[in-house]
Amino acid sequence: MHIHKYEKYWLVFGVATLVAFLIILGVGAFHQGSHPNNGKKTLDYEKVKETAPFDNPGVHKVEGKDWDYEVVVIAAAFSYTPMEIEVPLGAKVKFIATSEDVMHGFQVAGTNINMMLEPGYISEYVTEVNKVGEFLIVCNEYCGTGHTMMHSMLKVVDPNESH
Repeated sequence: MHIHKYEKYWLVFGVATLVAFLIILGVGAFHQGSHPNNGKKTLDYEKVKETAPFDNPGVHKVEGKDWDYEVVVIAAAFSYTPMEIEVPLGAKVKFIATSEDVMHGFQVAGTNINMMLEPGYISEYVTEVNKVGEFLIVCNEYCGTGHTMMHSMLKVVDPNESH
């Protein structure tokens, strides 16, 4: 079988391009941080409700930290605990969340709050709530047949206004 010299050039060019692409991709993946985070906080997902702070989910005012409130959330079986979260306008809030069963999402619609909740890992996100209103919390990771029913509510209230 005879291959024309231009075909040989294109074959060599194509293979060289593929090899260069794979080398660049590999170097980027290993040297630019595309690997699991070794600093992630972990817990035994079978004992979530027995492990602090998940033994007391909800909104907690804190003192002496860089944030004003901690919101502890547990995702499990198509629901969030607590079902409703209320924080004051302008507060700096640290969301601390995990999953008891499968991978879930935690996204507060209309805000920059978006976390992936993995069983055995603790997800944390600090933000300042600067808009009054009710914000729907949804699971944005498909978690089973009840996925569409998995939601909660974040209420940001102005402490200067009466309810």
